[in-house]
Parts: sequence; structure tokens; C-alpha cells
Amino acid sequence: MIARLLFGSAATHRRRRRFMAEDSERQDERLPADARLDHLEQRLAEAQRREAVRTGTKPASDANEQLGQKVLATLIGGLVGGTLIGWLLDKLLGTWPMLFITLMVLGTASGFWSIIKMSNSNGKRDL
Repeated sequence: MIARLLFGSAATHRRRRRFMAEDSERQDERLPADARLDHLEQRLAEAQRREAVRTGTKPASDANEQLGQKVLATLIGGLVGGTLIGWLLDKLLGTWPMLFITLMVLGTASGFWSIIKMSNSNGKRDL
């Protein structure tokens, strides 16, 4: 009697289970195994996206993405830094295109040099 009050009757349990099964998205049994796996992966990715939105977190970036961002920032930083310093020195010294162009090229070269050093140091770490 107490168990029936706490947990409900078996019929209620069967009804609840039936409604839960109807509410969930079921995979189509007629699809081939590969298509069902793809559908499962899509549902999993969507569930992870909804969970990230619900909790306010974003998925962590992997090491390759971080390295790509570092390479891009190094290249752009060298180019922009050299260009700005060259422009500023040209304005101060009155030698308009000379230092601008020279330091822009040197900034770009230093950006590429830093990227080469990064790639060499990452290769040695993997060994």
C-alpha cells in the first residue's frame, strides 16, 4: 500500500514510460547503420550545443586552434607593428615613404621569422 502511494501503480508506470518513449526522438529503424550513426552524432552535437547554451559555457578550443590563433596574431602583430613604427618615424623625421616601407617589410619578415621559430620549437617538443 505504501509503495503504491509512493511509486504509483504499475499501470501508471507503464503509461508514463509509453509517453516518455513517444516524446523522445527515435531513430528510424529503416535507415542503414551509417546513416543512424550520423543521425546519432547530429543529435549528440545538438544536445551538447543546447547544454552549452543552457550552462553558459562554450566548448574548449583544441591545441591546433590555439596554435593557429597564435600564428595569425604573430604575423599580423609584426606587420602592423612595423608599419605603425615606420609611419610614426617618417612623420617625425620627414622621410615619408622610406622608413614606412622599410619597417613594414622588416615587421613582416620578423613575423614570419617568429612563426618559423614556433614551428621548429613545436616539432622538437613532439619528439
